[in-house]
Amino acid sequence: MLEVSGLSLHYGQHLALDSVDVRAAPGESVVILGANGAGKSSLLKAIAGLVRPDPGTGIRLDGQSILTLPAHSVVEAGIALVPEGRGIFGDLTVEENLLLGAFARRARDDEAARRDLVYELFPRLAERRRQIASTMSGGEQQMVAIGRALMSNPDCLLLDEPSLGLAPVVVVELFQALEKVHKAGVGLIIVEQNVRISLSIADRGYLMEAGRIVGEGAAGTLIDDPAVQRAFLGMG
Repeated sequence: MLEVSGLSLHYGQHLALDSVDVRAAPGESVVILGANGAGKSSLLKAIAGLVRPDPGTGIRLDGQSILTLPAHSVVEAGIALVPEGRGIFGDLTVEENLLLGAFARRARDDEAARRDLVYELFPRLAERRRQIASTMSGGEQQMVAIGRALMSNPDCLLLDEPSLGLAPVVVVELFQALEKVHKAGVGLIIVEQNVRISLSIADRGYLMEAGRIVGEGAAGTLIDDPAVQRAFLGMG
């Protein structure tokens, strides 16, 4: 169980997150919805250990605090982040990027099996394993980023805007793969602007506005919520 309680975060004088409470059960798929600037990316960065929240925040994984752990130790604990913009190593090949994802101790024993799993999820990567990552399309680079995160053998995968800038057909392919990851027992926390497709593979969702959680519910309930439809789906 991942539990975030009372998470507040300042960047200088700017309050980015204000007493945010979020939870994700083992193997659960959770989507975080909100407009640009709502604080969604800051939430994921705080969980991943990339930014330090204000005093009084609680971030626990299976009952143990991970609040003060450096980012590499958060990965060892079982949480992997696919950042907005992908963050892959463009000068390296697909396979080299994946191998770097398996650097965590928890991932080394079954490195080959996990690489095979990534290639099964994304056959295009298997075909292009020797290709330099920077020469690939945006969709293929996102596959590399997700595959690299999966190589760390995570219990929970954080994804920040995985569909950003991608063609609709590629988005469908990515989310089909993420649904398979979810069904395999890996938890997902997804920040995503594409509300329909993210809720289609989610168990629950949260609504964020101005750094606060303003609503939550089952995915099926949220997609039928008039407020969600007006705010995110362009429906009256």
